[in-house]
Amino acid sequence: MQNSENLCQKLKNKQFVITVEISTPKGADISNSIEEAKKLYGIADALNITDCPMANMRMSPIALAHLLQNHLNIETIFHLTCRDRNLIGLQAELLGAYALGVRNILALTGDDPKRGDVPQATGVYDVDSVGLVKIAKSLNDGFDYSGNKLESSTNFCIGTTANPNDLRPESIEKLKTKIESGASFIQTQPVYDEEILYGFLDAVKQFDIPVLVGVLPLKSYKMALNLNEKVPGIEIPEKIIDRLKDGEKGEGIKIAIEFINKIKDKVGGVHIMPLGKTDIVVDIVNGVKNMRQNDIEEVL
Repeated sequence: MQNSENLCQKLKNKQFVITVEISTPKGADISNSIEEAKKLYGIADALNITDCPMANMRMSPIALAHLLQNHLNIETIFHLTCRDRNLIGLQAELLGAYALGVRNILALTGDDPKRGDVPQATGVYDVDSVGLVKIAKSLNDGFDYSGNKLESSTNFCIGTTANPNDLRPESIEKLKTKIESGASFIQTQPVYDEEILYGFLDAVKQFDIPVLVGVLPLKSYKMALNLNEKVPGIEIPEKIIDRLKDGEKGEGIKIAIEFINKIKDKVGGVHIMPLGKTDIVVDIVNGVKNMRQNDIEEVL
């Protein structure tokens, strides 16, 4: 990859990690995906490749992850959902991904097919995200789901998800189960209030696990309202909505830069979700670097 350390090594060494989400194409041509990913070389430590998000049919995330790694030498994290594959298929996909050199996984339960563009599809859900973490860990240990010994084991870096806005005891307990089952890093849903994030970090500090904070840049006042109203798990504070309402073009990027700068020393990294606008990621990362440099100069 871009240097000798892989994602899990960077996280263990307390390096600040930047991952960026990329959707797979709805077709067989990956040229646009390659062009977008090129912009992130030297900026992102890893690219998150989504698995048919919102249950909309797209290319296999494992295929795109492998191709991007080979074309661009950028590390990837492939999302894998329990929605579309039974226990045999999940294990087969994981072994195939590992053979192709894709070593980082984000374990997800997956959206209900009825929400997507193939509503007549059947959701499998032999296991949920907890079960998928267990499966990946079992393969790392050299055994399949049924306890049969593998001819060779894997060494996946296993990620799981969490919602900083949800601190219910049952949610924290489920997260604990996933970590005890083998997850080695957490990737959160988008959060916009550092105080909410700090409350979450306090709740999970007992687990001693790296947290990559979800950052979804807000393009407009209207987008913020829609997210608040229609996307479960996302809570955008009134002060942020007011800034977008009264601010100039690019206010959402400024908000993201300020937020990352505030939390940078308290988390393992950030996971940026640019919704296809890769140039935004470059602006945000450069903005954080410039703001941090200005802070250092002021101290000196």
